[in-house]
Amino acid sequence: MPLIRRKKPNEPSKTSASDSKTPSEEEEDSNNKEHQKKPISGRAQEKPGSKPKWSCIDSCCWFVGCICIAWWVLLFLYNAMPAYVPQYVTEAITGPLPDPPGVKLKKEGLKVKHPVVFVPGIVTAGLELWEGHQCADGLFRKRLWGGTFGEVYKRPLCWVEHMSLHNETGLDPPGIRVRPVSGLVAADYFAPGYFVWAVLMANLARIGYEEKTMYMASYDWRLSFQNTEVRDQTLSRMKTNIELMVATNGGNKAVIIPHSMGVLYFLHFMKWVEEPAPMGGGGGPDWCAKHIKAVMNIGGPFLGVPKAVAGLFSAEARDIAVARAIAPGFLENDIFSLQTLQHVMRMSRTWDSTMSMIPRGGDTIWGGLDWAPEEGYIPSTRRQRNNDTNNGCQDGIENEVSQRESVKYGRIISFGKDVAEAHSSDIERIEFRDAVKGRSVANNTCRDVWTEYHEMGYGGIKAVAEYKLYTAGSILDLLHFVAPKMMERGSAHFSYGIADNLDDPKYKHYKYWSNPLETRLPNAPEMEIFSMYGVGIPTERAYVYKLSPAAECYIPFQIDTSADGEDEDSCLKDGVYTVDGDETVPVLSAGFMCAKAWRGKTRFNPSGSRTYIREYYHSPPANLLEGRGTQSGAHVDIMGNFALIEDLMRVAAGATGEELGGDQVYSDIFKWSKKINLSL
Repeated sequence: MPLIRRKKPNEPSKTSASDSKTPSEEEEDSNNKEHQKKPISGRAQEKPGSKPKWSCIDSCCWFVGCICIAWWVLLFLYNAMPAYVPQYVTEAITGPLPDPPGVKLKKEGLKVKHPVVFVPGIVTAGLELWEGHQCADGLFRKRLWGGTFGEVYKRPLCWVEHMSLHNETGLDPPGIRVRPVSGLVAADYFAPGYFVWAVLMANLARIGYEEKTMYMASYDWRLSFQNTEVRDQTLSRMKTNIELMVATNGGNKAVIIPHSMGVLYFLHFMKWVEEPAPMGGGGGPDWCAKHIKAVMNIGGPFLGVPKAVAGLFSAEARDIAVARAIAPGFLENDIFSLQTLQHVMRMSRTWDSTMSMIPRGGDTIWGGLDWAPEEGYIPSTRRQRNNDTNNGCQDGIENEVSQRESVKYGRIISFGKDVAEAHSSDIERIEFRDAVKGRSVANNTCRDVWTEYHEMGYGGIKAVAEYKLYTAGSILDLLHFVAPKMMERGSAHFSYGIADNLDDPKYKHYKYWSNPLETRLPNAPEMEIFSMYGVGIPTERAYVYKLSPAAECYIPFQIDTSADGEDEDSCLKDGVYTVDGDETVPVLSAGFMCAKAWRGKTRFNPSGSRTYIREYYHSPPANLLEGRGTQSGAHVDIMGNFALIEDLMRVAAGATGEELGGDQVYSDIFKWSKKINLSL
């Protein structure tokens, strides 16, 4: 049995392999030990027992990645299922599904007749890169907007740089060319699985439509409307394509279907095409009468949207404000060197098109400090068709209104809930227009996230808050005060007033062409104008604001999400007052022109083109397998509404507005329009 010798405590160990190392190996070991002592990944060395410092990379980026992976997995599984599975489950829950409009109308014998032109709205059409800086290598003709949005999280600062326009010209920055995607694929889907025009196209195809009878008038929705012609000749291309489609389809006039901001863009086009070159298209005063059967506007912000004000003022709307309240400071944090809201504001404030949706018509349309057309509005879940053009109030509403204090919707921005509710005579206000802005708030490190707030001092910020109330009439002055460079560009391309005399030569300038209150409809008495939009969804109308906590790089104003109404059915929630609409465009903006200003022969519609209002009451999907539903009235989801698609297809196949049934109204649009004192 071998003996085992135990080492004594003070006895040195015998020579091991490490003792025979060369000097160079010993030096390498020494360097490795020194390296292990250094902090990893550039982090500060933490004390024993101390909590690790919060890091976005450790705490939230994995969460974002998990959400993206889960989305793609679910989308893959959904697409991998046989087509009959979701339909079978849905029918088991809700009963047999109705035939899609294309199938139904094909059974009725409807066929392709009038060529159809789609005009997409803001953000729904794809944009691709044609020239960029070094950080965008490998992205030639790849989508920067739309599709998978892969470049947003791969190289966010580079993406923001390429999606921004020149801050002075409103055109391309040096060395960057981003252009609209062409063809029907430009806006069929916004992202994989998220349709915009695809459902309508598929149903039109069932009755014989194809690419030669459908045209997507895609354009760079970031640009001002006239600049799309200056840079890309988009208006000329639209004119040429409409003429070609009419000529090759037996002379049948085109049916135009604009959506969202595309409604304003096509309104601009109708005036541009009549005017002589070089400012206009040179088509002459009868071009629209010769080439257009109907303009079927979907979710049109004819008179602007208050949501645009919140976006330009503080780079937020209700959803973003709520997200910021849930996770305070998150959107202001430096995420991958990207101060999120600041960069969103920096980018969006270079998009001149956003200024096309600032509310138009001032206090005459939107109301003043103590009145608004929608005063007395009460949210209701009751669906009741109401086509009475003389009195739009629902049964029992007037008695209920008398027992409640009316919301002052005319105050689009109020600093404080108490200010929003008080009578104007009880509010002390300090004029802000001539206030001294004072020294700059931001230091030099903020110049990379340029917003004009960084050129504004504490004195200017305080002056804005002390004025307390802003109506549609003073919103323009507010934006000129906080963002003078942005509004200087915008004022060259858009106007927001009401014309006293439409014969004034100044209204021949293109800045007035997208404002329906400062221009006339074309001389086309047989052309029909439709206003088609969703109702039954709370839609942003006015905001309660507060000053933001000061920070090195920050936006000084934010929606006060702590401001809520007193009861459950209040119109005030999370600092936002809501009215009836499609979640983006209030009924007043979408319906007023066709309900009153264009109805019959008026100074805005001298040829008496017939106008119709078609409202679609929102009904959410019954289950997740229905996707976004077939009866939705939401601003984008309405593009899959079967009733809307059927109306569009019937007109494309030759029907008139009267044959559709005339007006279809569920809201109080006629009642509210009657309250507006506008000379016709």
